[in-house]
Amino acid sequence: MSPNNATTTVYPARKIITMNPMQPHATHVAVRDGRVLAVGTLADMQAWGAFALDERFAGKVLMPGLVEGHCHLKEGSMWDWTYLGWFDRRDPAGKVWSGLRSMDEVVARLTEVAAKMTADGVPDTEPLIAWGFDPIYFGGERMTVRHVDRASVTRPIVIGHANGHLMNVNSAMLRIAEITRDNEVEGVVKFAEGPSEGEPTGELQEPAAMFLVLRKIGNAGLLAPMTEAGVRSFAKLACLQGVTTATDLVNKLTPEDCGVLETTTGDDGFGVRILPAFQAFHGTHGAALGAEHVKSLVPRNTDRLRYGLVKMMLDGSIQGFSARLRWPGHFNGAPNGIWVTAPAQYEADFETYHRAGLTIHTHTNGDEASEVAIDAIERVLTRAPRPDHRHTLQHGQMIDAPLFRRMASLGLCANLFANHIWYWGDQHYEMTMGPDRANRLDACGSALAAGVPLAIHSDAPVTPLGPLFTAWCAVNRVTPKGRLLGEAERITVAEALRAITLGAAWTLKLDGEIGSIECGKRADFCVLEDDPLEMDPMALKDARVWGTVLSGRVFKAQYA
Repeated sequence: MSPNNATTTVYPARKIITMNPMQPHATHVAVRDGRVLAVGTLADMQAWGAFALDERFAGKVLMPGLVEGHCHLKEGSMWDWTYLGWFDRRDPAGKVWSGLRSMDEVVARLTEVAAKMTADGVPDTEPLIAWGFDPIYFGGERMTVRHVDRASVTRPIVIGHANGHLMNVNSAMLRIAEITRDNEVEGVVKFAEGPSEGEPTGELQEPAAMFLVLRKIGNAGLLAPMTEAGVRSFAKLACLQGVTTATDLVNKLTPEDCGVLETTTGDDGFGVRILPAFQAFHGTHGAALGAEHVKSLVPRNTDRLRYGLVKMMLDGSIQGFSARLRWPGHFNGAPNGIWVTAPAQYEADFETYHRAGLTIHTHTNGDEASEVAIDAIERVLTRAPRPDHRHTLQHGQMIDAPLFRRMASLGLCANLFANHIWYWGDQHYEMTMGPDRANRLDACGSALAAGVPLAIHSDAPVTPLGPLFTAWCAVNRVTPKGRLLGEAERITVAEALRAITLGAAWTLKLDGEIGSIECGKRADFCVLEDDPLEMDPMALKDARVWGTVLSGRVFKAQYA
């Protein structure tokens, strides 16, 4: 079929926000072969010849499909386990689960689930797995085996923290994992005083300590094996939030993982493009083998599945007190955090992946970790210059203006965790960072002022998937207690929308295909009932999503 005879569909809309500064708005878009053929007026469409007019979006607002540059596909299957979070949260079926506002409520939900498992005949050897817990909301009280054993002393219980960097277990799980007072793995927390002094509390910080449990049960947390059902549930969530491209920013890329990804994304009814990032930290292959593995997968790329990203990790979680902070350290005096990857090892491995031509995304939460990453990358780029590498610091929550200026000079991108402003902003102000540093938390304004390419993200399931909510956080910078954290760091709605479209696409090296609505790009649209540029900025998070279009295929969001 010649191009002029190919089937063309024209969609009129109340408004099309193109994110193309040379043509910011339009009323019609033409789609052919899954790509944008034309953007503009009806007359512009007619210049291409015959077309089918589809008016389903005539009263709606179209913008580019939203791009989530840092999330995890486990957001779709975490709901197979028990939710213990502080905030109310919606599952893939649309059901809202109530948040738990005290340690007693957490224990009560665990007790209820454990009792039901026993009543249903589930053997005591089967673990109870929960997620979303965060003790920082409970006035500094830390969960220990004394809490979790109230739910069960016989059934192993594993509780993943919301940040994904810590877990709590009960005494039954400690026994199974062979974790005792003699264990010297960094991150195994022990009682500092009292009759249990020196015994493990049941809190495990960062991968090395959590691995002691995961090697025994293997199916808890962000690194649990993927399932087709979980990935499909993730796609449903993505459609609800207007997302057409998303990362899976830690993936071991085993044959089993790749099989699940290739089967699910190979289905034409699957509505989101996935970019899995290879887990290049904590003993997952040597760097040379890892680089060759990722490169070997790239020829298998399709429109809906793109291999080629690498994920590295330096430190832990700020609210989990496992992040690495520069002077003056944690505001409440907690000791400095954990190097998930030793700085020297990080630099050596980074250089291997860099020289292999891969794009590297590095987890840095504390400002010491960000500075160490920037120092290492600067040395690597001096030894091995590479134009347009687009290596990205992920989270980067404590990066300040001087560090952003260094990043700009090195061509580094930033993908900032703006959701922290709402979910942990008050705790950062009062406990982890103190007022000064909390006011520059996730400093989007400083990043743009320095000329750093900017994306913002949810890190789902750490916080819920939802780029419009993330944009709302960056625009308004308010906390649940009503604080305005860093008024000068606020960005405009237009800047925030760019960060969740073209900005994120840039960090993924996909800005030539997605992120704006213009001729030649993929026909990826977020279909809205409301115009985000005309709404009160404080209402941005409430913009209603009708559904999405991925490479020309229409997907209507399914609400409960």
